[in-house]
Amino acid sequence: DKEKLIAKFLFFLTGTVILGFIFLFILFAWYAKDLPSPSKLSQQTGYSTVFYDRDGKVLYDMYKEKNRVPVTFEEIPKTLKEATIAIEDKNFYKHGGFSQTGMVRAVFNMFLGRGLQSGSTITQQLIKNVLLTNRQTITRKIQEIILAFEVERRYKKDEILLMYLNEAPYGGNYWGVGTAAKAYFGKPVKDLSLTESAILAGLPQSPSTYSPFIGKNDAWKVRTKSVLRRMREDGYITRDEEKTALKKAEVTKFIAPKILIEAPHFVFYVKNQIEQEYGSKIIDQGVKIKTTLSLEAQQTAEKIVKEEIAKLKDFNATNGAVVILDSQTGEILAMVGSYDFNDEKFGKFNVAELGQRQPGSTLKPFTYGLAFEKGYTPSSIFMDVKTTFPDQGTEDYIPVNYDGKFRGPVQLRFALGNSINLPAVKSLAVLGVRDFLTKLNDLGMPTFAPNPENLKRFGLALTLGGGETTLLNLTSAYSVLADSGLRHDVNSISDITDFRGKNIFKKVRIQEKKVFSPEVSFLLSHILSDNNARIEEFGPNSYLNIPGKTVAVKTGTTDDKRDNWTVGYTKSITVGVWVGNNDNSPMNPKIASGATGASPIWYRIMRELLKKYPDGIMDKPDKVKALTIDAFLGGLPRDGFPTRSEYYVEGTEPKDISPWYKKLKISKSNGKLANEVEVKSGAFEEKDFIVITESDPVSTDGKNRWQEAINAWAGQQDDKFKPPTETSDASSDSVIVSIKNPTDHSTVSSGNVNIKAKVATTDKLKNVKIKLNGVEIRNWDEDKRDIDETISISADGVYEIQIEVVNEKEKNGSSTIKFGVNKPWDYVTPTPTQTPTPVPE
Repeated sequence: DKEKLIAKFLFFLTGTVILGFIFLFILFAWYAKDLPSPSKLSQQTGYSTVFYDRDGKVLYDMYKEKNRVPVTFEEIPKTLKEATIAIEDKNFYKHGGFSQTGMVRAVFNMFLGRGLQSGSTITQQLIKNVLLTNRQTITRKIQEIILAFEVERRYKKDEILLMYLNEAPYGGNYWGVGTAAKAYFGKPVKDLSLTESAILAGLPQSPSTYSPFIGKNDAWKVRTKSVLRRMREDGYITRDEEKTALKKAEVTKFIAPKILIEAPHFVFYVKNQIEQEYGSKIIDQGVKIKTTLSLEAQQTAEKIVKEEIAKLKDFNATNGAVVILDSQTGEILAMVGSYDFNDEKFGKFNVAELGQRQPGSTLKPFTYGLAFEKGYTPSSIFMDVKTTFPDQGTEDYIPVNYDGKFRGPVQLRFALGNSINLPAVKSLAVLGVRDFLTKLNDLGMPTFAPNPENLKRFGLALTLGGGETTLLNLTSAYSVLADSGLRHDVNSISDITDFRGKNIFKKVRIQEKKVFSPEVSFLLSHILSDNNARIEEFGPNSYLNIPGKTVAVKTGTTDDKRDNWTVGYTKSITVGVWVGNNDNSPMNPKIASGATGASPIWYRIMRELLKKYPDGIMDKPDKVKALTIDAFLGGLPRDGFPTRSEYYVEGTEPKDISPWYKKLKISKSNGKLANEVEVKSGAFEEKDFIVITESDPVSTDGKNRWQEAINAWAGQQDDKFKPPTETSDASSDSVIVSIKNPTDHSTVSSGNVNIKAKVATTDKLKNVKIKLNGVEIRNWDEDKRDIDETISISADGVYEIQIEVVNEKEKNGSSTIKFGVNKPWDYVTPTPTQTPTPVPE
């Protein structure tokens, strides 16, 4: 039985193997029937990746004319052959066209749900480059294996390697090592050094990633290091040769490419986005990419940036960048990453996308937006006076204004319009750094996320532009205000199709996130578009004012003059401009917001764009109301003071005149604050003063430094800001008793009489008595200055109340009143008339 069982098993196993071979033969035959001939290996045509603007105009045709200069096997240096084999296929001369371990790994990954992944041999890569597509499917993988067998049967290994080196993509329109050697190093392939061979060998895996021209910053260096390491590990070079080659890589110079491209920074920004989403192979296989860019707007911006940067040589400002967004969608309409893409030093670096720069005062609108959310209004006041903020980093923080002046009471409309620093810093102190960081992060500036590191790093100077962000993210944040407080993710791609017309990506409706309410967004937009609100600092005719147009705009300049910004918007477009130096060196101190640097660029671009796009800010929400207010202190109008109109969110408008207007009782005898005795005795006069008070929310030692600064400022102003602070000591020996109820010479109708009185004295009371018709009815041995007692009087008639007091200095005071209970106070009880008794006569 056991032998029969074994025989059956062997029979079954043999049958399974035979059937498996038959199945595999049929399967391979099926997939092989439509395969291209391996003889076409040297006839590659390929497909072009083309970038279009929103109107279908070509921005960049990456592979329009594949530049290929074939070379012979003998012309290719040994170092390039070895470098290619080391990094791409170390067992090239040993395998039969495909890697068995790679196939096992691919099957294993499929079972684990990781998709179809496997390392490709040089033979397989050649087939993919010339005969098949890069799609990762089981069908294509089987076809690839079949072709690999056939190619290995027909060609020698050296022939396969030569075809690969002549057909591999090396970035842009450079195909084959002959072209790549000329393009990158300006020399024939036979003259390549070990370092140059390693650089080229690393490119074909992902030329759009590793290209020194269009790839990511210095990615080619990391790749070259990997190639040299593999060469050393495989015994092609020594460790000393590796070290020498790495040193040479650091100083390698490339020939500047001359490529026909529109909006280059934008194109490569889009390319990187696509690679991050779909992988780099999609660019190399050829797709059509329709972007959101307007070539008309792009060319306008590029021209203006180049012209204006040329004017700034005397200001030591060498570069500029621009971002233009559709305010309603977040679509990028233009992106100028530097003033000249072909500048050898820094032209390729995209400042708009990658430049982490300090934003200066451009963050202030978001500070005040948060304040408006917390109940502050455009007429709320913070004192612009020299103030110390302790423990802000390693030392006290004493902010100053752009012009070195301090203005006293400033309403937030004018604080924002004129970009005054102290009110912004005080606002942030009240609001809190954490909430502000959260708001900036919500606006799309992730470098300000409220994480522990940032909370430790940032202090109150944050509102003046501490920290870093990019022009793209900052411009996007301003577009939130343009669209009623709604944030749209920045987007640059409308759709992507392959060469067969198959849709790979189609933009759907962009999701929105509410960051500010429409009401707050309107208040900020109205302030930023109010030329009168900024006239003190910028004058009536600055580059921020576009005649006949309504545009909201804000400038920013860092204290050390390293970054100069202007960002502005209408309800249709948002334009952000940066000017500075790529090496972060300071500009000339004479560079001025609103006059030089970014502002003229912004002004010229916005003027041109508004010939096509509508101007104006968002419509006023129904919950925003206009109100006439006191132009000085922001409350309801006060007689004798100028007025102006202001917008408020319903419920936040002032209900009274400013509480800082004070009418004080001043002693007639010495001009000090009248004491209680003088007030009771009428020995005072009333005078109007302005008494401004602020609390210090960041004090940790009980000192109110904000008030100290206000008091110091007030001491330098006219008398209305200098109320007396000391109380008069005149009439200090007097003790005055005032009986408020019942009033003297009055009549009450009830038998329950409420006695109310007040005692005024500068010293404590020792004793207080109440007498009714001379009879003591109450007695207190205490400092009782307010008397509120009810007594019962049952009989109608005339009564006298007397209150007597004695203070600790034995000074006396008293007061007496007369009143009647159901009788006039002066009622006299009739004396009965006696009838004479008759006397008998």
